[in-house]
Parts: sequence; structure tokens; C-alpha cells
Amino acid sequence: MSTKLVLKHSEFSEVLAIIRTGRAKAYEAVNVALIETYWAVGAHLSHKVAEAGWGKGVVKELSAWLLAQAPDLKGFSASNLWRMKQFYELYADSPKLATLLRVLSWTKHQLLVQCKSAEEREFYLIAATRGHWSHRELARQIQSSAFERTMLADRKLATPSRVLPQDATGVFKDSYLLDFLDLPQRHSETDLQTSLLRNLRQFLMELGDGFAFVGEKVRVQVGNQDFELDLLFYHRDLQCLVAFELKTGRFEPEHMGKLAFYLEALDRDRKRPHENPSIGVLLCRTKDDEVVEYAMSRHLSPALVAQYETQMIPKTVLQQKLHEWSQMLQAPESSDEDEL
Repeated sequence: MSTKLVLKHSEFSEVLAIIRTGRAKAYEAVNVALIETYWAVGAHLSHKVAEAGWGKGVVKELSAWLLAQAPDLKGFSASNLWRMKQFYELYADSPKLATLLRVLSWTKHQLLVQCKSAEEREFYLIAATRGHWSHRELARQIQSSAFERTMLADRKLATPSRVLPQDATGVFKDSYLLDFLDLPQRHSETDLQTSLLRNLRQFLMELGDGFAFVGEKVRVQVGNQDFELDLLFYHRDLQCLVAFELKTGRFEPEHMGKLAFYLEALDRDRKRPHENPSIGVLLCRTKDDEVVEYAMSRHLSPALVAQYETQMIPKTVLQQKLHEWSQMLQAPESSDEDEL
């Protein structure tokens, strides 16, 4: 192919980029208008149900009347009208989410209906917007209990992680679902690392928005010795390096010493002046939460211990764990009088 033809094709590509940008903006504008319409219809129905006693029968009549008046009108079946009412009522008391509501498509909003609490819906709404999740990815995140796994991690952050210059809540997970790796039951740390790198895009999706890959087997030199850090990432919002150490066995307290060593080396030799202190994640196959809590209680480095799962954990199990941790954190400490 001649240079002249290559240049022409390059110029043609610019036109295609302009068209795609325009179509994306048009789709976004249509979606905003559609969501605003559904919101307004939902608000009207909600008020009519509350004030005029409208029920499903009246709404069914309304749907039939709309179809008769405007046969080309789509999306206003009786069931969909009730969904609009539900949509309005779910977020009517959350004005801060109004802008985000207009970003997601109607089909994605229907996935959020299954969330059990306003906190859970807000979590997925924000995450899906920031991460530009597809309908399929949002469904997967909800099904894999990303909310519960993230909330558990927030409650278990080591004390140094809670006093960082940046807010690390909502960033990490207590367990990471790696079912896309297709690992055998018995596998080595090398197998795990190699498979994660081979499926890096999916791993980044599982980590969450903001993570950028820096390198594998990152060389750390201290004194006359060389060490290798398994995986290194950078988090754009936290503005810090995030070190991942991989363990295919059970968590042991001594693992934290090596991770703390790596974090110290990163902060001394790699961290730039404008960046925040590095954070470490020890990703292991299994962990005893009580052993982890003891190990982390006086740990001085910002780090957390997470486990990886090769199969999805039942949502009910994670919800129960989250409830137990919430109860434990809310329980008042016993006073000296109680102990006497």
C-alpha cells in the first residue's frame, strides 16, 4: 500500500471518529430524554396512586388508552408503567443521584431494582457510571455480590488505611472472584500470576474502576539484595501505588512482614513527591478472619488481606458475614464496671 493511500485512509479514519462521537452524543441525549420522561411519568403515577387511589386496573386502562391514541408509542405497557412508578419512588428522596440516573440506560436501571437497600443501589449506580459498565457487566457485578464484598473490606481495613491522606473506602474487596481464570483445584503461585496476566482485562474489571497495571515481578532492590513484588498497580483516584502479593495457601501472620517491607521500599524508592503512601493487598486462597484481625491490629502499614475465589460465593453467605461484622462494629465496648 502506498504512503499516499495510507495517509488518505488516516484522514478517512478521522471522519469515522467524528461520526462515532456524534452518534454517541446523540444516543446519550436520547437516553437522557427517555429517563427524564420515565421519571416524570413515574412521578405522576406515584402521586395519582397516593392521592386519587389509582390501582393496577386504572393503569392498565391508561396503557390501553395510550396505545389507542398513539399506536407507534412503545414501552408504555401496564407493567412498564408500574416500573416507572417504582423507579421514581426508589430515588425520589435521593436528589444527589439525579444526575447519575440520567447516565444509565433503562435496562440497567431494571437490574438495580433487585438491590435490597438504597445503599446497595447507590453503590452499583456510582460504580456502573464511573466504570462505564455494560448491561452484562453490571449484571455480573450484582450477581457476584460486589457490594457485599466491598463493604466487608471497608469494615476490615487496617487502622493505618483508615488514616491515609486519601479515602480508601469503596476501593477494595474482601474477596475477589477469579472464576474467569479456569484454574485447577491445585495450582501454584506462578500458575495464578500467569493466569491473571493472561486475563488482565477481566482482572482489572474485577478490581474496579481506577486501577491501572504497572508491572509483574517488579524488581525491588534493597541493599545488595534483589526482591520481586508479584503485581504492581496504580490507582488514579487514590493517587498511589498498590502492591499485590499472591499466596495460594492459607493466610499466615508472617506474610504481612514481607508485604510491609515491599511497601516501605516502594515509598522510599518509587513513590513520587505528589503521590500518596502505597497500599498493599495480600491476596490469598483462604483466611481465618480472626487470625487476620489479630495480625492487622498493630500492623503499621496501610494494607488489607483478601482472599480469591474460583467459584461464586452465595449472596446469602456474604450478606450474613456483612451483617455479623456490622453488628460487631456497632457493639459498645464493655466498661470496667461490666467486667467487675
